[in-house]
Amino acid sequence: MESSATQTSTPQPSEETDPQAPAQTPDLRLVVCDMDGTLLDGHGEIPDGLWPILQVMADREIAFTPASGRQYATLHAMFDRAAGSSQMAYIAENGALLMREDSRLDASVIDPGYVAVTLAELDRLEARGHDLGAVLCGVQGAYIRRDDDAFLAEVAKYYLHHQVVEDLSRVDDDIIKIAVFDFGDAAEIFPRLQDAIGGESDRLPQGTRTGQRSQDHTVVLSAHHWLDVSNADATKGHALGQLQKVLGVTPGQTAVFGDYLNDLDMFDHAELSFAMANSHPDLLARARFIAPSNLDCGVVTTLQRLLGIHQ
Repeated sequence: MESSATQTSTPQPSEETDPQAPAQTPDLRLVVCDMDGTLLDGHGEIPDGLWPILQVMADREIAFTPASGRQYATLHAMFDRAAGSSQMAYIAENGALLMREDSRLDASVIDPGYVAVTLAELDRLEARGHDLGAVLCGVQGAYIRRDDDAFLAEVAKYYLHHQVVEDLSRVDDDIIKIAVFDFGDAAEIFPRLQDAIGGESDRLPQGTRTGQRSQDHTVVLSAHHWLDVSNADATKGHALGQLQKVLGVTPGQTAVFGDYLNDLDMFDHAELSFAMANSHPDLLARARFIAPSNLDCGVVTTLQRLLGIHQ
């Protein structure tokens, strides 16, 4: 039997998004927020104005949950100073890992055979001239083979715990996501990678285990240079639904902020869905409300209005 959080009808996008946030919401219980392009400022930092808001939310027992492609260790370190941080939940690895109070609530582990096929296809794309770097995202940490300064600088932004290994195929960890950084435009390799690994079941290395069909996996653009390969259920929206069950929170008590395609399915779980003004057009079309740009501290100013905090 599902909890009341999942029995609530899924909110549908309005015909027109509202440029203004609603008035103060008395029954807000959960705020879920993307990081890059949403909460973080132009320097990739959390705005100073968020910290007092998190104190107010903790006092009112309103949960705040970061939802990001970043790994859990990175997110945990970023919010270590937040009020109520010891009880915070984190949607990490774009939904492949859900953590709360240092305990794993949910993880979507990719079949090892599919990991092998994906790595082989990335090698083929690199051989054709694409400048790529792969990150194997495991429950225990992140693993990379490429070790040049340019790639390491990108990896360090999102993966606090990472290590360089000689052979990615020999990593001993539960892999929950394969993140690919394209120094060009990730949208160019997106359809090629999607098509190439769609029929992976016929090319799995002999002796590998696979109990999943091709439609059980997905390739998603998460930023201009990044795309993610994961199980189809490893989405921010799925993780949010799981968290709502744990917390006993409904979509009507949930606010979500996002800016890119990997945030889109979170809007199915929140009646207060906010696309940032700088969002991908698909999010702007789907959201119920539009928040100011991340460069204008849109999350902070919108939460102040929702919570009735006067500056």
